Amino acid sequence: MLTVALAGAVAPILVIILLAIFVLVVLGSCVTIVPQANAFIVERLGAYGATWETGLHFRIPLVEKIANKVTLKERVSDFPPQPVITKDNVTMQIDTVIYFQVTDPKQFTYGVVHPMAAIENLTATTLRNIIGDMELEQTLTSRDHINTTMRSVLDEATDPWGIKINRVELKNIMPPKDIQEAMEKQMRAERERRESVLRAKGQKESQILVAEGEKQSAILKADAAKQAAILKAQGEREARIMAAEAEAQAIMQVQQAMADALKLLNASAPNDQVVKLKALEAMEKIADGKATKIIIPSEIQGLAGLAASAKEVFHD
Repeated sequence: MLTVALAGAVAPILVIILLAIFVLVVLGSCVTIVPQANAFIVERLGAYGATWETGLHFRIPLVEKIANKVTLKERVSDFPPQPVITKDNVTMQIDTVIYFQVTDPKQFTYGVVHPMAAIENLTATTLRNIIGDMELEQTLTSRDHINTTMRSVLDEATDPWGIKINRVELKNIMPPKDIQEAMEKQMRAERERRESVLRAKGQKESQILVAEGEKQSAILKADAAKQAAILKAQGEREARIMAAEAEAQAIMQVQQAMADALKLLNASAPNDQVVKLKALEAMEKIADGKATKIIIPSEIQGLAGLAASAKEVFHD
């Protein structure tokens, strides 16, 4: 009886404990934390209920459920190469890279089924339409134009899906093998032509520099010769000036000496014979010069003849 009584007392406690655990589990499952850069789409009884953003949220059991978890980060999708045909009927392979971001989680969830497949098909269709209006050479040189056009078209088309296309990049353009070989030959020829042009330009510039150097050298040599001639002329001129000054100074000294002699002569009161003798000595000095004609004053002619006679007598 005691055992039955104990069993009857323990059973309600176990039920309460189990019920409490169940309630805690249910309540725990109803608490939802939305991480950063994410959004949860919540449905109530099968219809769209709300969009939960970052933070703590409580879900009504059996009434609300999380239909979709959407990341708001920018995504990158690398699509496989797509065959496209250019305007001049060249078939080539082009693979693209799409950078996009979900801006409206509700539209992204309910706007289109399999949004990634829809974006891939839309990208391939848009790429074929753009390349179909361009020739091969234009396609290879207009990547920026193609990227901009595709981004604009895709962004407009995916806007109802809650998707924003940020960038579109042509990852690789692969023409047919024969066209690639022809292009490589053309590029090689272009590189060789540029190399030849640069080499010729370098030689021309080198010749110009050499000619300029020779010109400057000739100018410097001519200037040096000119300066040397000027210095030589200046030296000769200064030498002549110094010689003339020396000669003038010598004449002044002679004149001064003669003046001093005359002063002494006058001071000693010489007679007429002494004056004539001095004149004769002066005539002797004059005769030693380079003059071809000598005019002798009449006063000293007799004295000169007397002196000549005396010289002959002594000589005999």
